[in-house]
Amino acid sequence: MTVASMKQSSILQGVAPKGSVLQVVSTTKTDTFSTTSTSYVDVTGLTATITPISTSSRIEVSVVVPFATLRGTVTRAGWSAFRGSTNLVSPSSPGSRTPAAHWPSDNGFGSSSQYRSSTFQIVDSPGTTSELTYKVMAICESGQTAYVNRSEGDNNASDVARGVSTIILMEVAG
Repeated sequence: MTVASMKQSSILQGVAPKGSVLQVVSTTKTDTFSTTSTSYVDVTGLTATITPISTSSRIEVSVVVPFATLRGTVTRAGWSAFRGSTNLVSPSSPGSRTPAAHWPSDNGFGSSSQYRSSTFQIVDSPGTTSELTYKVMAICESGQTAYVNRSEGDNNASDVARGVSTIILMEVAG
């Protein structure tokens, strides 16, 4: 019996209690990315794929994105998790507001060598056992520039850091 069919058999027979972690998938992005887009665009390389074992499972999506925008301005960068083309952040009555998991600003940074980390978690109930692709997408206010895994300045010096982004998918028995 393969591991997948053993997992499926155990879940269908009720052996895995609700809330049990069934599988974990992750992707780490080590290179940099930037965008000036005022609509959501893929953060290249920050995608993970999972095939749920049960239709009753939930997928917990955890994201960490080191980012920077133009310092000294009120420029905001937005981040969200998507399943395919579906934004998992879907507030009621958003109107013209941007649905985002995180919508921070770099206003007040004293140096172009600094960055912050955007961290968020979203729970999805896809109701399928088909392969699913989750990704992080970015949006930038007013066509300014948003940077991922780097500071605005990004000088090659010991007092300037770079980071890595991660998306983690965890299937939880429902």
